[in-house]
Amino acid sequence: MKSGDARVALIGFPSVGKSTFLSLMTSTASEAASYEFTTLTCIPGVIEYKGANIQLLDLPGIIEGAAQGKGRGRQVIAVARTADVVIMMLDATKGEVQRCLLEKELESVGIRLNKSKPNIYFKPKKGGGISFNSTVTLTQCSEKLVQLILHEYKIFNAEVLFREDCTPDEFIDVIVGNRVYMPCLYVYNKIDQISMEEVDRLARRPHSVVISCGMKLNLDYLLEKLWEYLALTCIYTKKRGQRPDFTDAIILRKGASVEHVCHRIHRSLASQFKYALVWGTSTKYSPQRVGLTHMMEHEDVIQIVKK
Repeated sequence: MKSGDARVALIGFPSVGKSTFLSLMTSTASEAASYEFTTLTCIPGVIEYKGANIQLLDLPGIIEGAAQGKGRGRQVIAVARTADVVIMMLDATKGEVQRCLLEKELESVGIRLNKSKPNIYFKPKKGGGISFNSTVTLTQCSEKLVQLILHEYKIFNAEVLFREDCTPDEFIDVIVGNRVYMPCLYVYNKIDQISMEEVDRLARRPHSVVISCGMKLNLDYLLEKLWEYLALTCIYTKKRGQRPDFTDAIILRKGASVEHVCHRIHRSLASQFKYALVWGTSTKYSPQRVGLTHMMEHEDVIQIVKK
């Protein structure tokens, strides 16, 4: 079951140190041994960080061909689709091979890592043929190619508008519509077994963090990166005439408004809302009187006044 404020899934081949990582980061003990497939089901743990409870899932190891259902790979990947961030655990001694294979497995079930959704407007219609427009110069797709792709999917009437220069594959993702776009951190474990030059090279790659669970190296930096990728904000509340309550924060996604805060406190609060006073970086001066649409930022303090 989903619990906490965010969900992080650990994906990787057998024996790369996922269970050791879970036992270090959370109070849950996951069985770890020097043979493969020690973990056979999904084991959840909770990381408490900056007032947020982040659910960490230790999934069984994935093998090649997991997307076709080998080694219960489909169930493992299905759980990964529900996560907010994927941590891909790789063995630093053989990282590149594992990374390519895992990316392939996740691509084939429609998980796109560290990519944003293609900016294409697509709407099937009842009639009127295919109307095709683009606001930018297209170098990879043409109107003819778009029509061919749509005919393959038995779509003969649709509106298509390209707002960025996308590849045919990205256009197919938009038509199919069941793709999941999620941030991913590549974590190279066992760096105590490779040379310093190699560690340096791996650490400089995009979206990568190097750690060692055995010697407990660099784990605090990994937590900082994870927080950055989850894009969570803490909002503190305050009652009239009292000091703010900094012990219990409301955890929301980045880009949350005052209305989201109201719904999180109580579902009827937004309908009785008069105005709110906000202290923090999202305001021009403190306190500022704001309405429901005001965007909150990290560590803002809010006081809500009812009608």
